[in-house]
Amino acid sequence: MQKNSRTFMTLFIKNAGNLVRIGGILAGLVWLYAPVMKRLVEDWLHMPDFSHGFLIPLISAYIIYRKRDQLSTLTPSGRWLGIGIAAVGVCLLILGRLAGEFFTMRISLLILIGGIIISMLGEGFFRVLLLPLSYLVFMIPLPSILMDRITFPMQLLASRMATASLYLIGIPVVREGNIIHLANASLEVAEACSGIRSLVSLLALSVVFAHFSRGPAWKKGVLIASTFPVAILANMIRVSGTGALAHFYGNCAAQGFFHIFSGWMLFASAFLLLLGIEFVLSRIRR
Repeated sequence: MQKNSRTFMTLFIKNAGNLVRIGGILAGLVWLYAPVMKRLVEDWLHMPDFSHGFLIPLISAYIIYRKRDQLSTLTPSGRWLGIGIAAVGVCLLILGRLAGEFFTMRISLLILIGGIIISMLGEGFFRVLLLPLSYLVFMIPLPSILMDRITFPMQLLASRMATASLYLIGIPVVREGNIIHLANASLEVAEACSGIRSLVSLLALSVVFAHFSRGPAWKKGVLIASTFPVAILANMIRVSGTGALAHFYGNCAAQGFFHIFSGWMLFASAFLLLLGIEFVLSRIRR
């Protein structure tokens, strides 16, 4: 017991300088980014499209935990390049505050952390930690100007595909923009029904899924890329099902519980499709 205590004290004394530096850096990050992180958590609470943001840091931490053996074999070797990268992150934070642009301020945190890793630990640690660090991008909501450019075309695409599928099964339907007119009801494909929410969540899930799946890099890339058509197809089925219910049972039947339940079913069915694609890819020999 006494020997273990001496060993611990020896290690603590040898690494005291590093611990002090790490503590100072953490205190500086908290001081710089406390308002930014507070607003980010508020966005997770009030923006349904990015409510998955609470899970992203936990998943990133788990990926780092899985890489602990690989990290233990590396020797810290700081690089001056990291200080320059960290300075870029601080400049982006200042520019974001001056412009009132939260996306820039939040991205600057990831750049600053990357610079700190390179400056204190070296490029080897940065390469190992690049995936969990980059994965944190999924916790940051997209800027409004980009969301508007993505959401409305997805609304039009969902309404167009749903109209075609309803017409194929014999339901008379007329589309006007993102509004679907049925015989006894009209449905609007709103922003919440555009599919952007399931697309972002599925993309974050597929990246983790591809990372832990076995196989070459091209199969993992195919699995991640398949997220886009899978999310669009699943959302088309959801909108078409809502239109069919409204046609046969009235507009009220397509609202309320079914609208919420169909959202969960949409995500579950899309994830099952991803599992099927991964199964097919695993059966493809090199």
